[in-house]
Amino acid sequence: MKNHSTFAQEDRLTELLFENRNKNYGAYTLRKEHGAVQQKAMFIGIAIFATISLTPLVINSFMHKDVNVTSDKGGFDLTPIDEVPEVQPPVEIVKPPAETQVSTVKIEVPTPTKNPPVETPPPSVSEINNTNIGLDNVKGEDNVTSYLPPVTAPNVGVAPLAPVAPVSNEPATVVDVEAGFAGGINSFRTKVVQNFNADKFDGSGDLMRTTVTFIVEKDGTISNIKANGKDAAFNAEAEKTIKKIKGNWTPAKLNGQNVRSYFKFPISMQFE
Repeated sequence: MKNHSTFAQEDRLTELLFENRNKNYGAYTLRKEHGAVQQKAMFIGIAIFATISLTPLVINSFMHKDVNVTSDKGGFDLTPIDEVPEVQPPVEIVKPPAETQVSTVKIEVPTPTKNPPVETPPPSVSEINNTNIGLDNVKGEDNVTSYLPPVTAPNVGVAPLAPVAPVSNEPATVVDVEAGFAGGINSFRTKVVQNFNADKFDGSGDLMRTTVTFIVEKDGTISNIKANGKDAAFNAEAEKTIKKIKGNWTPAKLNGQNVRSYFKFPISMQFE
């Protein structure tokens, strides 16, 4: 720590440095107050260090508990007095006395009846061992078996089943239910008009007609598409249009079975 003479020398040095200068500048004030600020900081630091060092001792003095110094083993028992568990005396288990087996005798008095049957007691074991096996034939009861003859049911005539005529794979001309397009015939006609390419026939001014005949198969598809009209180009375009239309058909039925059938679809168009 600096002594008084050291601080005096520093003051003289400060006066020499700031001679003929503006002493109101902050550096002059800092150099003049440097020693006092340093001493004040040192004392504050010592006080804080002493406070931190003495705090655990003060807290420990308040939390100290009395301990039992002596022990049965001749040493020191450091267990706190207020934490010694209370020892419970042992509980004596009393066993119940064993039950004495008492022999009992059941006495039943028979109910008196008129002319009670005389029961012959069975032979004892000694009597059975001292006797011989007899050879007497004892006739038992005859087994009676009843026999009933089987009942024969009268013969009832059964009408023969009518043979089912096989369905021909040839396209049928007469059916019970005609084939039909899945969305209806009007939906099929609309699709024909939308898919028909009329660029080849525009401006001719003719009314062209044809009839397209095809077979509706059992699985709803169509085959053997053939157009029958006067104009070969119109027939070819009609066949191409029918092939482009997507959608299944409902097959025709004959005797409750799906059959192949013909379907005719007329087409007529006026070109201007």
